[in-house]
Amino acid sequence: MGTRESVFIYSQELDKYPYPPEHPFNTIRAKRVRELINSMGLLSGEGRKEAAPEPAERVVLKKFHSARYLHILKEASEGKFNAEALGMGIGTSDCPVFKGLYGGAVLAVGGTLVGAKLILSGEADVVFNTSGGFHHARPERAAGFCYINDVALACMVLAEQGKRVLYLDVDVHHGDGVAYAFYDRDDVMTISLHQNPRTLFPGTGFEYEIGTGAGQGYCVNIPLPTGTFDEAYIRTFESLVLPLIGAYKPDVFVFELGADALAGDPLAHLHLTNNVYAEIINHLLSFDKPILATGGGGYNIGNTVRAWALAWSILCGEDTDSEISPTIGGVMLGSTEWQGGFRDKVLAVSRQQRDAVMPAIENTIRTIKSTVFPIHGL
Repeated sequence: MGTRESVFIYSQELDKYPYPPEHPFNTIRAKRVRELINSMGLLSGEGRKEAAPEPAERVVLKKFHSARYLHILKEASEGKFNAEALGMGIGTSDCPVFKGLYGGAVLAVGGTLVGAKLILSGEADVVFNTSGGFHHARPERAAGFCYINDVALACMVLAEQGKRVLYLDVDVHHGDGVAYAFYDRDDVMTISLHQNPRTLFPGTGFEYEIGTGAGQGYCVNIPLPTGTFDEAYIRTFESLVLPLIGAYKPDVFVFELGADALAGDPLAHLHLTNNVYAEIINHLLSFDKPILATGGGGYNIGNTVRAWALAWSILCGEDTDSEISPTIGGVMLGSTEWQGGFRDKVLAVSRQQRDAVMPAIENTIRTIKSTVFPIHGL
């Protein structure tokens, strides 16, 4: 790929559509990431630029969502709320109705679709929309803080242009809306690593959910036990995901980079540091294919901002293992406790934790190797 053309998607317009203040999903994350990476000079220079999102066109939204659902969502956003909307998940505690809901959702989703267009046109090799990643939304249902599914739509747009798409989801929650959108298709492979659905929303994403018909073996779900730590996660990724990428030979990656798998997230129970995300991104870059990355979950704001800043620094070619790291210590990140730049410090793993996690990890690896790998000649 040579010098990567990297595009960061952002506009102050996105800041005009916050969720209610008591809601866990805080849209200020995208603004803070942009401020941080800009202060480090990571939005300028060769091969780096910004692009503004554009509101997604209704005709594109209808590739995944029904016209009826989009109409009711827009009406609810304008104050015309009814029982039909509630039946579609609109107006729940997870997916509340608030002023500007529809406009904000359409703009955030449009950012991901702008990224898909830039990749298809050859103008970008890497795109990151931290305001995207709404992987729970279904064709006629809002769920899990998600109203319109930008990542499913991006996969569809790319696949329609003949691209073999590999969708990788490292959000702590199962990427259910995307997995089921392509459950019977083989032009999009979906791989989701997530906390065991027996212990976390949405309660789906077991190893045996592998697709159907033409899509059998192209939906890969990798549930992880609570307490999963860096070493266990990377072992799982390298044992399962890397061989599947090699066998599938994608033309493009769509990468949902939820940061709620990090230790300390208030809504989940994994024990990762952002060094895991750095390793995964470097693995993806080694395939020399375009990457369309989005945000997603992440409810410890400081940890999420740092994780996404680290992700961008690697995606745009500035490896924070280099001499830049000591110059961006904890003070710039609002803390004097850690001087390691964007990267988290390594977390200790107890023997008890290791003994609880590793057997479950090894069992999952064996299960997927026995059910999914043979379909791909592995």
